[in-house]
Amino acid sequence: MTSSDPAHERVPIDQLRDLIQLGAVLPFRLLDAQGRLLLGEGQVVATERQFEQLHERGAWAERERVEAVRAANAAPAAAPPTLFHRWERLVWDLDATLQRLAGQLAAPHDVVDLWRRAQALLDRDPDVALFMAVRQDDRRFALYALTHSLHTASLAALAARQLGWDDARVQSLACAALTMNVAIVRLQAQLAEQRDPPNLRQREAIERHPLAGAQLLRTIGVADDEWLAAVEQHHEELGGGGYPRKVAAPCEAAQLLRLADMLMAKLTPRAHRPAMAPRLATRDVFLADPDKRLSTAIVRVLGVYPPGSVVQLKTGETGVVTRRASGGQGPWVRVLAGGSVGRTVDTSAAADAIVQGVPMPAGVARVYPEQVYGLILVE
Repeated sequence: MTSSDPAHERVPIDQLRDLIQLGAVLPFRLLDAQGRLLLGEGQVVATERQFEQLHERGAWAERERVEAVRAANAAPAAAPPTLFHRWERLVWDLDATLQRLAGQLAAPHDVVDLWRRAQALLDRDPDVALFMAVRQDDRRFALYALTHSLHTASLAALAARQLGWDDARVQSLACAALTMNVAIVRLQAQLAEQRDPPNLRQREAIERHPLAGAQLLRTIGVADDEWLAAVEQHHEELGGGGYPRKVAAPCEAAQLLRLADMLMAKLTPRAHRPAMAPRLATRDVFLADPDKRLSTAIVRVLGVYPPGSVVQLKTGETGVVTRRASGGQGPWVRVLAGGSVGRTVDTSAAADAIVQGVPMPAGVARVYPEQVYGLILVE
C-alpha cells in the first residue's frame, strides 16, 4: 500500500474501534496517512494514548482485510503482557515525549523516567534488546526516528557499562540518545522512505539539528552538561571533520553516541537500501574510531554475531542468533527451516559451529522475537 491508494480502500482508525481492543492483538495492519506501516497484524495497541497517537497520524486499515475480519466476526485474542509489548509501548511513549519536548511542554524528568523504564527492560534481557535492534525487518519508516533512538540508547548504554561508566553517566548518555534527533523527528521518517538524496532544505535541517536539539533541551530545563554536550556534538569527529561546528575534541559521551548512532543507522533498512550485515557494520564503525577504545567496547557488547544475525551453521542449516556467547557456550541459534523456527543450537559444539553470516533465507519474510524467545511475560 502507498499514499496513492484510493481513499475508499482505506478504513480510518476511528471506524475500527470495535475491532481494536487495548492490549489485544490486531487482526489487521495499520498504516499512516502516507501509507507507511505503523503496526503490523499481530501487534498490540496498548493504551488509549497510543490509540490517539495513531489517530493523529491518520492511521487506517485496508478495507478488504477489515471486511474479512468483520465477516468472520473475529474477536481479537487478549495478549498477555510480554517484554516485546513493553518495548513497543516505549516506542509510542517516546513519540509522545518528543512531541511534548518539541512543543516545550515536557520536562527533563519525562525523558529520564522513560529511560529508566527502557533500562529495566534492557536489564531484564539485553540479548532481546539487541535482537530487536539488529533484526529490523518490519520497515516501519514512519517510526524510524523513534525506534532508532531507542536502539541507539540501548547499545550506547551497554557499551558505556563495558567501559566502566557509573550509572549517572550512563543515564546522561542514554537520555542524549533518546533526544539527539528531537529537532528532525518527522524529517527522519521522510528520509527513511525517500529514494532520492536529501535536498538542500533537508540538508540544512540535518546540519542544524544537533544545535537545535540541544537548545530545545536547555529551554525545557535540562542542566546536565554531559547530556547537552553529547546531543550538541554527536556528529562531531576527533580532529574536526564532523558537523555542525567541526569540534576537534568532542566529549567522550558524544564520541560514543556518534559510533552507536552510526552502527544503528547501518543496521536499519531504508527505502533506498537494505540493512547492512552486522559484521560489516561493526567493521565500518571500528574503522571510524581513531583510537579504537570506544568502538572496541561496542564490538565486545555485540560479539562477532550479535542476536538477530542470520547465520549458516556447519550442518548447512540457516538460523538466527538469539544469545551471545557466554561462559564458554554459544552464540545460541534458532534454526530457520521451511518458513518456521526449529531447534535451538549451541554453536560452541564443533559440529554446529557458525560458518558465516548469510542473508535471510527464501520463504522467511521476517522473524518475530516471540518466535525465537517465546513469550517472556512481565508484570
